[in-house]
Amino acid sequence: MYTDADAAALYDLVNRWDPGQWPSDAFYDELVGAAGSVLDVGCGTGAMLHLARAHGHRGRLVGLDPDPAALARARRRPDIEWVEGTAADARWDAAFDLATMTGHAFQCLVTDAELGASLAAVHRALRSGGRFVFETRHPQARAWEGWNPSAASGLVDAAGRALRLWHETEFVIGDVVTFTGTTATADGTVLRVDRTRLRFLAEEVLDAFLTEAGFMIEARYGDWDGGLVTGTSREIITVARRR
Repeated sequence: MYTDADAAALYDLVNRWDPGQWPSDAFYDELVGAAGSVLDVGCGTGAMLHLARAHGHRGRLVGLDPDPAALARARRRPDIEWVEGTAADARWDAAFDLATMTGHAFQCLVTDAELGASLAAVHRALRSGGRFVFETRHPQARAWEGWNPSAASGLVDAAGRALRLWHETEFVIGDVVTFTGTTATADGTVLRVDRTRLRFLAEEVLDAFLTEAGFMIEARYGDWDGGLVTGTSREIITVARRR
């Protein structure tokens, strides 16, 4: 068995938060550093907020995530608030200058009801003029077509185990993609399979949800260098402001 705690530790190894290496991390790191108070929705193991505090952020930092194993790792840093729950569970009222959803976590909001409730809760948690910043994979890039065992990667985890990791698309219904993530030994013995659904929203659909929740679009980028969304963009990066 590869436990939830093992998986959380592996996530940190595979997805190191490093603004010096990854433009996406640098993009968020700058926003967090400039905000007086931050709510990180879907914070996972808390790496973004850990680094912000380590670099001297003095304001309120709160991480919200439904995964107890991820939060157990996040709580290694006690000078940040960690809350177990989903985006829709957010119960703050005008408490934050900035809310974020990194790592394509926004795409885990699959149904219209989830999207509506989550955006309403994030909107309520922000102060007037506060910003909600997140990214989604652009559906035109059809990222799911590259998710198959032939793209498996190998690595050694923190416990010294040699592993193979891969994603495999199961089916696509409308704008929702269902896929599995497999963790196996180097010889292919499967240790763990996790099934996930992600929603790939077109810009106009995304913007309708944001408008309905009371947000205005302040900025929209197609890459982490601030380029416009084009016919070849792989990302939809959104800066939305609470009206």
